[in-house]
Amino acid sequence: MEKDTSVTPGPRQIQLVPPPLHRNLILRAPENKAAGLPAVKEALRHLQMEMGMVQGLKTISLMNQHGGFDCSGCAWPDPEGHRSSLGEYCENGAKALAEEATEKRVDGAFFAKHSVQELSNWQDYELGKAGRLTHPMVLLEGSLHYQPITWQTAFEMIGAEMQKLGNPHEAVFYTSGRTSNEAAFMYQLMVRAWGTNNLPDCSNMCHESSGTALIDTLGIGKGSVTLEDIHQAELVLVMGQNPGTNHPRMLSALKKCKDNGGKIISINPLEEAGLKRFVDPQSPVEVFKGGTAIADIHLPVRINGDVALLKGIMKALWELEKSSPGTVFDKSFIRDKTEGFDRLREHLEETSMEACVHDSGIKATEIAMVARLIAKKKRLIVCWAMGLTQHTNAVGNIQEIVNLLLLRGAIGKPGSGTCPVRGHSNVQGDRTMGIYEKPKESFLAALDARFGINSPREHGYDTVEAIQAMQAGKVKVFMAMGGNFASATPDSWATRQALQNCELTVQISTKLNRSHVITGKKALILPCIARSEEDIQSSGVQFVTVENSMGIVHSSQGNMKPASKKLLSEPAIVAGIAKTILPNLPLDWDAMAKDYNVVRDHIEAVIPGFEDYNERVRKPDGFYLPNCAREGKFNTPSGKAQFTVNPIPDHHLEAGQYVLMTIRTHDQYNTTIYGLDDRYRGILQERRVVMMNPEDMAEAGLKAKDKVDLISHFKGQERHAPSWIVVPYKIPRRSLAAYFPEANVLVPLDSVAEKSNTPVSKYVVVTLRPSSN
Repeated sequence: MEKDTSVTPGPRQIQLVPPPLHRNLILRAPENKAAGLPAVKEALRHLQMEMGMVQGLKTISLMNQHGGFDCSGCAWPDPEGHRSSLGEYCENGAKALAEEATEKRVDGAFFAKHSVQELSNWQDYELGKAGRLTHPMVLLEGSLHYQPITWQTAFEMIGAEMQKLGNPHEAVFYTSGRTSNEAAFMYQLMVRAWGTNNLPDCSNMCHESSGTALIDTLGIGKGSVTLEDIHQAELVLVMGQNPGTNHPRMLSALKKCKDNGGKIISINPLEEAGLKRFVDPQSPVEVFKGGTAIADIHLPVRINGDVALLKGIMKALWELEKSSPGTVFDKSFIRDKTEGFDRLREHLEETSMEACVHDSGIKATEIAMVARLIAKKKRLIVCWAMGLTQHTNAVGNIQEIVNLLLLRGAIGKPGSGTCPVRGHSNVQGDRTMGIYEKPKESFLAALDARFGINSPREHGYDTVEAIQAMQAGKVKVFMAMGGNFASATPDSWATRQALQNCELTVQISTKLNRSHVITGKKALILPCIARSEEDIQSSGVQFVTVENSMGIVHSSQGNMKPASKKLLSEPAIVAGIAKTILPNLPLDWDAMAKDYNVVRDHIEAVIPGFEDYNERVRKPDGFYLPNCAREGKFNTPSGKAQFTVNPIPDHHLEAGQYVLMTIRTHDQYNTTIYGLDDRYRGILQERRVVMMNPEDMAEAGLKAKDKVDLISHFKGQERHAPSWIVVPYKIPRRSLAAYFPEANVLVPLDSVAEKSNTPVSKYVVVTLRPSSN
């Protein structure tokens, strides 16, 4: 049995998961619209609170602008050509800037005052609000306090610890999606020169399932659409996604689609405010009229009912096709561009519509209505996010989306295609740069030829495998460039114990987070400059590059003074580490660190699609990377797109069991918590809540604001999380929702998606019991 209140024995007595802290929960009716003036007000409030209004407005005016810096939040693309002079950012983009440009500082005096033992009792929100890290810091074995350390001493400490390792695979190098292309390329080069492919990243926990499914079926792990395609689409399905909170600028694109006559279907267990109505805060007319209705249809699918729903829609389409041959399925596209259609058709014939209805929770009449709408629209896009990618059958979820699009011939054509909506602003670029534990031979061969190294061919650890290796004592050094590994990962109690098994943990970070408190026997904090800050090296002012979720590579250049003179850039930090751990390797790391043009020249030589990199990326809008699916070509072994057959998942629950999914609040981006309100859902001043269907509450004898303990069940194991407040909410029966990272303790480490090994954070079987707290 694993409890989220456990304390690790030993000299530090670190609290692995902070004890529950309840505030004054306020419940209001959920909002029926997103953005508008309230979003502007919140954005300004956060800027004022963290950095002052004058500096805040001056800095944010350059966010996502030509010649400015890329938002460190989501990876939604910027408009090509004209950018709004009023601002190309959203409420959560403003919050992200305020967090990294805060005037609060976490320095030597802070750590002298607060021990890691004390900090381990702080909530994630409190840690994040402490401020910017200013100096490299070391936590020595047995010590309770971080102490300042010089950069050179820190690098030498890493080198000494690495030289003790029995083999290169005893070190793991994690990466967050916020890292620039230049830093990511240098990082993976260092790791492969060191001798391992242990390069887990945040993709392993989010869109790995998307990449796996898309590579197998279409030959490329990226989406195929552009921003203009969304504007031109006749129908957009938004599945398992809450753009109003997680990708707010996407609402502007959906509004343009609506303005052009397009239709939107929302498919999600929760009906979110952003997909009800969007109020463009830059348009006085929109503000006056109360915005634009976004979703024409909302289907409240049960948790993980998406395969059943998509299969029901395709079965209904097949019936329409049989009644009017050649009018529903794109037969020429299917014949010339695909394989496996006959097998899928036979499967649809055998599939029971009753099973699709039962397992999706959507009525047959609604399925038929959606099918008729799809049959009438030639330009079809499907967007999706974590609601589909974090299930045991997540790869099958995405493959069913591909099946639907292929039936309609809706890939490789204007206004049509696949649209996985990525999270962090350069998570896709990190993978392009080689941050991957299973690299292709062609990439490694090019890397070796460019640098004269012998890259390892053995696959490395992904995120889940890295945790398991740390548990087993196979990993002695853990290094993270960005992110908050201790909070972002599943099975919090087990993961944090695993980190403590390491001899040394190293965090390259901008702000304090849980991963600075849950450490190895020794720990280093290496603070770096942020996306919005100036990066001046010996060759002059530098810019970095990033790739957005639609495959555009563009520049980003900060303008603020760094939070401390002791900060280094990520490329400089990587160079400092590399020179220390690889002293005999004749690579000019200093040349890369002082002039990022040198790094980009290396990238151009190694990675296809980056021809004339330094020239093209200086164009205002950057450039598109090659995308075979966008061109109607498929880099599969046969050169054709693949239809697949995927079974409907089994949703059997025992009496008293529910399915829990973890979600974000509106005051949150990934594990960064900006505030304590989930404004759009009407849940204020509290995070430790569990949303529950009112009928299920009545059946269980519960009322609003009752406290319950949550117990997850997986293969005979139980994981306990005490003291959650019950909130009545419009959610399908026997479904629950709770916020991460608090609920991550309930996600079993061994519960992973088939093929992609992504943690199953959206389907956790739980029971409830009255709380004693």
